Amino acid sequence: MTNYYYTKNPDVEHNEQNFNFTLLGNELNFTTDNGVFSKRRVDFGSCVLLAALDQPAFQPRKLLDVGCGYGPLGLAVAKKFPQAQVDMVDVNELALSLATKNAAANQIKNVNIWSSDQYQTVTAKDYDAIITNPPIRAGKEVVHGILSQAKDHLVVGGTLTAVLQKKQGAPSAKKKLEEVFGNCQVLKKDKGYFILQSIKEV
Repeated sequence: MTNYYYTKNPDVEHNEQNFNFTLLGNELNFTTDNGVFSKRRVDFGSCVLLAALDQPAFQPRKLLDVGCGYGPLGLAVAKKFPQAQVDMVDVNELALSLATKNAAANQIKNVNIWSSDQYQTVTAKDYDAIITNPPIRAGKEVVHGILSQAKDHLVVGGTLTAVLQKKQGAPSAKKKLEEVFGNCQVLKKDKGYFILQSIKEV
């Protein structure tokens, strides 16, 4: 269990890999390693989430990426919206160091990257968007914690957008979000992946 990507310090033999990947219209260069999620390419779920967000109405001012891994979601948003502030957190120290390296490699300066177990060290309450591809293997309690606690960190009118597979808990996550936010919309479905979005109404 020690080498799972959602642990603080994965006990792995390093094997860095490098690839280019186009997200939100920009080609980004990523360095990954053993001990991080989806090390060979940006995972399909993250691509579906970004595709669902790629609408004219999505103009984030301050965004939080929870469970950022080596950075594909947060860095893609930060590159497309250089005027936005993008904060990125993860529990995995290796992933955070890679995310920092990837931000520099892609000349992305409008990001803050730091260690947090869910929202433990996140103090801001004024995000207009929170995005997450939650660590399913960490278990339902962690995933539902990431989803439900998001409301405390959003402004009224702010959105939480998450990607989950149907077979890995999307229906129960939708139910949880409806309980917490009073609403949950399925923005997109693709090959078993659901993009769920809730709006903080009060």
